[in-house]
Amino acid sequence: MSELQTEPIETRNEAHVDAMLRPSDTFVRRHIGPSGEDVRAMLEAVGVDSLDELVDQTIPASIRLREPLKLGEPRGEHELLAELKSIAAKNVVMRSLIGMGYHDTIIPPVIQRNILENPRWYTQYTPYQAEISQGRLEALLNFQTMIADLIALPLANASLLDEGTAAAEAMAMCRSIAEARRNAFLVASDCHPQTIAVVRTRAESMGIDVRICDLRMPISDWQDVAGILLQYPTTDGRIVDYSDIIAAAHAGGALAVMAADLLALTLITPPGEMSADIAVGSSQRFGVPMGYGGPHAAYMATKSEHARRMPGRLVGISRDAHGNPALRLAIQTREQHIRREKATSNICTAQVLLAIMASMFAVYHGPHGLRRIAQRVHGLTRALASGLQRLGHDIGAAPFFDTLRIRLNGLPASAVHEAARGAGYNLREYDDKTVGVSLDETTTREDVEKILGAFAGGSTFRVNVDELATIDPSQIANRKTEILAHPVFNRYHSETEMLRYITKLQSRDLSLAQSMIPLGSCTMKLNATSEMIPVTWPEFARLHPFAPADQARGYAKLFADLETWLAEITGFAAVSLQPNAGSQGEYAGLLAIRAYHASRNEAHRDVCLIPTSAHGTNPASAVIAGFKVVAVACDENGNVDVADLKKKAAQHRENLAGLMITYPSTHGVFEEAVKEICRIVHEHGGQVYMDGANMNAQVGLCRPGDIGADVCHLNLHKTFCIPHGGGGPGMGPIAVARQLVPFLPGDPIGNDTSVGAVSAAHHGSAGILPISWVYIALMGAAGLTRATQVAILNANYMARRLEGHYDVLFKGSRGRVAHEFIIDCRDFEKSAGIKVEDIAKRLMDYGFHAPTMSFPVPGTLMIEPTESESKAELDRFCDAMIQIREEIRAIEHGKADRADNVLKNSPHTIAALVSDTWCHPYSREQAAYPLPWLREGKFWPSVARIDNPWGDRNLFCTCPPTDTEASGSAV
Repeated sequence: MSELQTEPIETRNEAHVDAMLRPSDTFVRRHIGPSGEDVRAMLEAVGVDSLDELVDQTIPASIRLREPLKLGEPRGEHELLAELKSIAAKNVVMRSLIGMGYHDTIIPPVIQRNILENPRWYTQYTPYQAEISQGRLEALLNFQTMIADLIALPLANASLLDEGTAAAEAMAMCRSIAEARRNAFLVASDCHPQTIAVVRTRAESMGIDVRICDLRMPISDWQDVAGILLQYPTTDGRIVDYSDIIAAAHAGGALAVMAADLLALTLITPPGEMSADIAVGSSQRFGVPMGYGGPHAAYMATKSEHARRMPGRLVGISRDAHGNPALRLAIQTREQHIRREKATSNICTAQVLLAIMASMFAVYHGPHGLRRIAQRVHGLTRALASGLQRLGHDIGAAPFFDTLRIRLNGLPASAVHEAARGAGYNLREYDDKTVGVSLDETTTREDVEKILGAFAGGSTFRVNVDELATIDPSQIANRKTEILAHPVFNRYHSETEMLRYITKLQSRDLSLAQSMIPLGSCTMKLNATSEMIPVTWPEFARLHPFAPADQARGYAKLFADLETWLAEITGFAAVSLQPNAGSQGEYAGLLAIRAYHASRNEAHRDVCLIPTSAHGTNPASAVIAGFKVVAVACDENGNVDVADLKKKAAQHRENLAGLMITYPSTHGVFEEAVKEICRIVHEHGGQVYMDGANMNAQVGLCRPGDIGADVCHLNLHKTFCIPHGGGGPGMGPIAVARQLVPFLPGDPIGNDTSVGAVSAAHHGSAGILPISWVYIALMGAAGLTRATQVAILNANYMARRLEGHYDVLFKGSRGRVAHEFIIDCRDFEKSAGIKVEDIAKRLMDYGFHAPTMSFPVPGTLMIEPTESESKAELDRFCDAMIQIREEIRAIEHGKADRADNVLKNSPHTIAALVSDTWCHPYSREQAAYPLPWLREGKFWPSVARIDNPWGDRNLFCTCPPTDTEASGSAV
């Protein structure tokens, strides 16, 4: 017997027993990097005795949370995944043949295992540092090439959020291109209903006149029309030749947008052959699970002359310092950070991970494989159509690809749906009692037989699917332009070759799997394996977003839990999970404020105050939500200038709608006057929007709702552990105070709110929400609070270590920074000719991604370590920064050449270091191994420093011919 068991029962320490019997695989200690010993050492280094003391010196007492969050205790990973599995089991995985832009698909296992489930791919950051992002940039260039080929338009971007928001972006783009007087946008009534809903929402806030109409009817007056939107094939499956409609639009001075199905385009006439100006759509059916609505990579393609009007990111080919081809993000990629309220879009988010999956699907199958899939789907649909006709049902006369709308011959629609569900299938329900069926890559002969049985009215209907498929074939294979001719789509068709190609690309990218990514405001923290595992469970991955609600009870439970937890964390009354990016969260939150004022007969309130330090998406989102932006100054300490705020609030008292503020501030400080700031705005009739980008410094310590904010968006891909995926997926749900609850985003196919839908699916990218659910449940209230405390400790420890080498630009009233801090590098340009970009590129030689450059202050670096990094990793990064400071000092003291030095020539590639010629005044060893630990395992950039201006002057954004380099051929 153990010593514990021999003790008298009444003397046993019940707390000790409870602790002993708790799960041994608790997650908090896995998520938080520093050990207890590390924490003690760092506390000593920053000069405090405890985490509580540090927090007291960092966060104003007036906003501190006085009671623990009501979120339960920390949990063990094994037991929690078992609980989530039981929740997932409440979802019923039916074969959903609903269509509407969402289709079941086969994810090639080599792509699922080596990209979707691979932290070398899903923990990457946005490829703003291109030299260490060449792998995913090549995959995105493949995506752009794939889209441009299939659409038959020369220029495609690196993806958007979903088809509905892509259509809304295309509408805004049409108005941007059109003459000033053109303010109408015509939408075909046979577009997907969720797309129409999202377009309506965006149009209302931007003052665009959207008209839903039958565009096959003659339009008598085009003079105020900026553009038209056409669905191809239509939402009910018809293939329409839009050439005449597009010609009429062009004759009237309008642009034509087509929302097109990529798989169908392998066979049918593409938008470019019909002279469309813009095409949008989803790449979901190219090997990306439905996930109850997302995440999926939307696309946009257009003509070359519209390159600088196109929203989102664009990968282009340039050259590096040695003249070799190199990839980077091009032209307008970060325009909202530069142009702010003058930006044409607030979207700075792509769906990179999903775009990469879709591009690899095309690489793996190649043009012949994609056509084979399309021909098979169409053949099965022909068989289904023939069988339905034999049963006496009407499928219409129009050509089709994979979708049919059936007018029933005497059968009640309810009976067909009941029979289909009994056989395991969801069909589309139309208001007029017709029935929709959309087949997909996963459909089999047996499926067609069972579906026909549901339309047989209970009678036995024996069919030979092979025979039916040969009857009355629809002549749709009329595409003229070639697709996917580039060698990349014609080489990697065996799994061995595909695996090696994926591995080659991943070796060119830096991710969290190699080292910390200390980006301020971006919160690159652990994306734990246990959080990621449920994403690919079929109970979450294979649900159609418009499946009957009784088949998604597991999702309903997960949504309810998350909404409750996030409301508790933020101190708000309700949460909407619909916005599928931080930018969409900003937009949705501002729409709620706008609708609230309108409901009080104060629609004239249209002024939004935004501090000059705000994220660039803030003013862009405000304009798109229908507001006029008025800037508020910041003081010399980086805080909102309260005097200027009072002045601007009073000046715009009659029209003040609200204030956008980031807290802690973008300067990495908990502003003391935040409650006063909120009070001033409220006293002048406005609402306070809090940007939740820095929520990682608040969780468990203070809450936006208690501070005085009225709405806050949350970046689940930052604070709540959804991985960045190389620049997407993201999720940006909003939490709102009680008065704003009626103005949360509505259901895109059953909208009953005054705001409308902001994303195509009601719960946005629902398929990745299990990640945040697992994170919050595993951490519990105590774990989340501890994580925030350690994030603040890590930042203050690093700031203390770097002081004396670099100036920390902003601190709170008691000398502390929040979870991030800014170091000043501006003087180095004068003293040594070194710019902040030189430091960023030199960090690559040390195996690190650079911190955030020149934001919010030009010439600075903003560093955020997160709570997941160990003290050893923090010290490694600090050692690198200190060594770089010594390299700068060597230039200042004349010991290193001002023009030819390790910083100016960084990053150094293997090719440069092993070259027969080495003409630099410093050694190869200093270039490659400036610190001893680099010899243990070094990450090598695959290209030297990239010439971005050259690439923008010579824009090339699709895969170049293999026998030429990036020669500057314009798109």
